[in-house]
Amino acid sequence: MSLSGSRLGAVRYTRADVLEREAREHEALERLLANLRAGDWARLVPRPETRDPWTVKDAVAHILHWKQHTVRRIRGFKAPAEERGLTITESNRRVYERWHERPVKEMLAWHHQVHAEALAALNELPEDWFTRRERGPDWLGDLHSHVAAHRRRDLEPALSGES
Repeated sequence: MSLSGSRLGAVRYTRADVLEREAREHEALERLLANLRAGDWARLVPRPETRDPWTVKDAVAHILHWKQHTVRRIRGFKAPAEERGLTITESNRRVYERWHERPVKEMLAWHHQVHAEALAALNELPEDWFTRRERGPDWLGDLHSHVAAHRRRDLEPALSGES
């Protein structure tokens, strides 16, 4: 990653940089999910009282939804018609409604599908898509920093009994 840049924190990424960041967070989430017991998926994650209560499964669905949303944007696609015009809160509510009652097996299959879609999308792009300009540290954050934030803030505390 080039550390030269005129804007504070801005860098010029390469495909390899982006793939490494995505892989690091995917692997961390994969390790966490691989060790879950059946009852762990229903544990509540720490959330402000003003927000809907989420289970571990709900938080994972949220992560995967936004990761898939970013993959669609990378590929130049719009959000599905039923999601257009929604606020982030409304989108999050829709994800909850769509995934809350679904089986964990489906969630894990979706997790692997979204990862494969992310890798394919990133590998299909020309290198200059990554390098043509400087970007902030949270560029494409739904593939890495958003995953990390929810893993650290929600999933790990819920699973360690800190919530």
